[in-house]
Amino acid sequence: MSTPQTHIEKLPRSIQLVLVLGLAALLAFPFVGSNFYIDMVNRMMILAIFAMSLDLLQGVTGLVSLGHAAYFGIAGYALAFLTPQGEPVSLYSSLPIAVGASALAALVIGFLVVRTHGIYFIMVTMAFAQMVFFLFFDNKALGGSDGIFLNFKPDAVLIDLENKQVFYFFTLACLVGVYAFLRRLLWSPFGRALSGIRVNEHRMRALGFGTFSHKLAAFTLAGALAGLAGYLWAAQSGFVNPELMGFHMSAHAIMMVILGGMGNFAGAIVGAFTFEVLLHVFKDLPTVGEFNLGKHWQMWMGLFIVALIVFAPKGILGLINRAFAGKESGHE
Repeated sequence: MSTPQTHIEKLPRSIQLVLVLGLAALLAFPFVGSNFYIDMVNRMMILAIFAMSLDLLQGVTGLVSLGHAAYFGIAGYALAFLTPQGEPVSLYSSLPIAVGASALAALVIGFLVVRTHGIYFIMVTMAFAQMVFFLFFDNKALGGSDGIFLNFKPDAVLIDLENKQVFYFFTLACLVGVYAFLRRLLWSPFGRALSGIRVNEHRMRALGFGTFSHKLAAFTLAGALAGLAGYLWAAQSGFVNPELMGFHMSAHAIMMVILGGMGNFAGAIVGAFTFEVLLHVFKDLPTVGEFNLGKHWQMWMGLFIVALIVFAPKGILGLINRAFAGKESGHE
C-alpha cells in the first residue's frame, strides 16, 4: 500500500535511474544541439522550476492554486523594471530583489487565502491572480498590454550570461539546486508537517501544529521559487507581458504537475518536459482535408491528460515505476 512517506520521500530505483540519465542528457545537450534547441530546452528547465514550486503546494501540502503564475510574472517584471535601457543590471542585486518581490506578494496574498479551504481556496487564488494580471494589463506605467523589453541579460561579472551555453548551464544549476533543496525539505520536520497537513489537517491541528503558519510558509516559499523561474524566463526571452501572469500559465503548471506525478518533485520536472514536447508535437500536426489538427492542439492535450489520469493516476513516473516493477517481478 502507498503511504505518504513512500509516495513523497522515497524514490524507486527506476525513477532515480531516469533522473540520472536525464541529468546526463541535459549536461551533454548544449554540445550537440543548435542554438534554437538550446533555447527550447532552457525554457523547459525554467518551466520545470516553476512546476516544482507549484508541486510544493499541490503535491506536498494539498493546496491547489489557480493563481500561481502571478508570482512567476511579478519577478519577471521586477527584472524588467530594474534593468536600465543602456546597460545590464547586476545579477547579484536583481535576483534577490525579484525573488523577494514574488515572496512578499505570496506572503501578503497567502495571509488571506490560506484561511480558506477546498474550492474556495482555488477560486480565491485565481481571483487574486486576475487582479494582479489586470493591474499590469491596464496600467501603461507598468508596461500595459504591450509589455516591456529587456535589452540585456543580467550581469554576473564572472560568467557571461549573454552566451547561450553559459546561460543554459546557469539555468541547469538552478534546476538542480531547487530540486535538491525541495527534496531535502521533505525530510525536515517542516516538510513532514506539510505532508501531514495534506493527509489530514484536522488531525495535525489536534496534535498542536500551527497549520496556518505552515501553509503560509509553504505558500510564500512556493511563490519565491516561482519568482526564480519568472526571473530566468524574463532574462532568457528579453520580454515580459501580462500573459506571464495569466490563468493559462497557472493551468499549464497544474497540468505539468499532474502529467509527471505529484508529490516528489521529480514528477514536476518530467511533467514540464513532457508537456512542452507534446505542445510542439500537437501544434505541428498536419491538416487533414479541411481540418487543421495542429490548430486544435488544446483538444489533443486535454484528451491525453484525461487518458493519463484514467489509466495512470500517478502520472508518467508512476507508469515508469510500474514498468520497471513488472520487469523485476518477471525476473524473479
